[in-house]
Amino acid sequence: MARGDDPDERRTRDEQGDDRRDRRSAALTARAGNLLVSATDLVEPTFRRTVVYLIEHNESGSLGVVINRPSETPIAEVLPGWASLAAAPTDLYIGGPVKRDAALCLGTLRVGADIEGVSGLRRVDGRIVLVDLDADPLEIATVVEGIRIFAGYAGWSMGQLDGELENDDWMIVSALPSDPLATDRHDLWASVLRRQPLPLSLLATHPIELERN
Repeated sequence: MARGDDPDERRTRDEQGDDRRDRRSAALTARAGNLLVSATDLVEPTFRRTVVYLIEHNESGSLGVVINRPSETPIAEVLPGWASLAAAPTDLYIGGPVKRDAALCLGTLRVGADIEGVSGLRRVDGRIVLVDLDADPLEIATVVEGIRIFAGYAGWSMGQLDGELENDDWMIVSALPSDPLATDRHDLWASVLRRQPLPLSLLATHPIELERN
């Protein structure tokens, strides 16, 4: 111990270091197929009260789509061939701030569906697949329950998402196969939190507008 180093202060620093290491360990659990739920104090408009489905998370960076921001643009107006497969509401969703002029598509496979030999599908996790919009919709329709098409995506450079997780900007939770197809008729952010164990489930009651509380 350095001369003049107070044992209580050193113990406090050690505890803080342990806490930071614990949070780093938690950040390492992020993986494709997880949901990122925005923290209650993340008030930046782009991601406030959002739920992001994580499609990629590796040493090169991370990519996901916001799954609870429907637009007012019907899919039938921009990609009519895919409209019949889209889950209600059949509108484009705003997947994130990056490349709003590009589209990503997620689909939920039917239970027991075999995608071997079906072109245009890449499994993300479990029953969730990434759908190539250049594929044949009629072929895709045989194996999916529905699809959701997103304009743009959320992207993080190498280590950026881990830093935001350390800063407690996001909560990592497991996704259900139905999550990417969830409708806008309920508050998905609150619903996802409500199904978590305590204490996370308590956050589901956090008011949408604090000034209204």
